[in-house]
Amino acid sequence: MKRAESVTFGSSGLDRAAQIRTDARALEAARSDPTARCILMWRGKPLVMGEALDQLALVPMDHDLVANGPGGAVDQPILLGRSDAGAPLFAMDISNWSADGLDLSGVGAFVDRTEQQHPGLPVGHVFAELRRIMTRLSAGDAELAATAKAVIGWHETHRFCARCGNPTNISQAGWQRLCPACGGQHFPRTDPVVIMLVTHGDTVLMGRSPGWPDGMYSLLAGFVEPGETLEAAVRREVMEEAGVPVGPVSYLASQPWPFPSSLMFGCAAQALSREITIDPVEIEDAMWVTKSEMMQAFAGEHPKLLPARKGAIAHFLLRNWLADTLD
Repeated sequence: MKRAESVTFGSSGLDRAAQIRTDARALEAARSDPTARCILMWRGKPLVMGEALDQLALVPMDHDLVANGPGGAVDQPILLGRSDAGAPLFAMDISNWSADGLDLSGVGAFVDRTEQQHPGLPVGHVFAELRRIMTRLSAGDAELAATAKAVIGWHETHRFCARCGNPTNISQAGWQRLCPACGGQHFPRTDPVVIMLVTHGDTVLMGRSPGWPDGMYSLLAGFVEPGETLEAAVRREVMEEAGVPVGPVSYLASQPWPFPSSLMFGCAAQALSREITIDPVEIEDAMWVTKSEMMQAFAGEHPKLLPARKGAIAHFLLRNWLADTLD
């Protein structure tokens, strides 16, 4: 698919500088570089700025929240890479900041519209939920934010060795955890997920999960199981969730999805039948939607159907399906 990397969180060409992750001298030089900058993360929310909250608010490495901050899942900056100008870029978690007196009602919810202002940061620099602002960010900022959120989220849930249960230590500039007890080496995990543009003629199969906002439907999706190809996962998931048999399957595009740690593989699939039998444990409803109905939904004019969330690969695939640009 020619437009594959234009999806939100698609590649911006970030130089991840992996070659210096194990070089102590090079890492120290990067941390002390006066041009180095750091992304601050608080409970999975990046620090952003701008009237539309459309830019990452990067701080220097000597900022008090980096050098002496409250910490969180990690107690040191994680190397993300280098900017186009060669400046080292890091991420730091300050989730231990309590944010006393601020609105925390939406933190961790499916939809979080709250913003948190740290007293040690300039006015207008706030922590905002990434799903809410992801389509406003540049490709470079979006990739940095997604990387920071995913890696810090992995550290938060993988502090102990999966082999022996002992606490592990951070290494490789944040891209590895080592177990001093058994020597186990652990790396950030990414869970493969297939998301399917299942079509039959000029209709597409849409489904919804329990608890979603009224009218919200999306493409069917599911985790790839061990020993399974993407094509097999597509056929299995569509059959399990909607009871629809699938024939030919082809790959379209991928999207890192750091909520918390998935890589979405967008696939096109041809349905062999339009008869639907849903599994109520998997999904709440499923239906076939014509192109004209989907156009209504994208325009906000459909009486029942809301389009997939902007920024998600489902929205990207549906938009290209409508425009006949899935080539």
